[in-house]
Amino acid sequence: MQFKSHARILAIALSLALVAGCSSTGGSRDGSMDGTGTGANGGVGTGTAGSGQVSGSGISGDRSGQQADGRIPEVRTIYFDYDRDSIRPEFESVLVSHARYLRSNGNARVVLQGHTDERGTREYNLALGERRANAVKRFLEVQGVSPSQFEVVSYGEERLAARGASEDAHAQNRRVVFAY
Repeated sequence: MQFKSHARILAIALSLALVAGCSSTGGSRDGSMDGTGTGANGGVGTGTAGSGQVSGSGISGDRSGQQADGRIPEVRTIYFDYDRDSIRPEFESVLVSHARYLRSNGNARVVLQGHTDERGTREYNLALGERRANAVKRFLEVQGVSPSQFEVVSYGEERLAARGASEDAHAQNRRVVFAY
């Protein structure tokens, strides 16, 4: 009985957080990440900064990243605003496609890798990376994915996707990567 109460409270809290996130003006100072690129990070999308839009390239039709043949979704990286752990609305369809894949493939496991840019202390960045990965975990759980299918790891600032002190480089490092 108490579990139902906690689940209901969690669902309401996540819904309120989602509504609050949708009401913001959103975006980083110079635009959004498109999250569709694949690069030298083992096939992980690193995206490009400054586009201001989420690109639909590489995603067929209006299936929001869901592969037609049940393969792992192409977009495996979502990005976050500076010093934030809330999921940006433009990446919700990516998360829904991963949830759909994981629900339909009960034996699939994924590591949610939280990352930050290098600003802040090492301890703070490890905690922020973990909060970001846990935000994705909570989203997937609400979508019906079994908690036994994923693991949360924070790398903080230790595994940068882009080097440099520019906002573009910082934006590429504020991410959660789906490592199947």
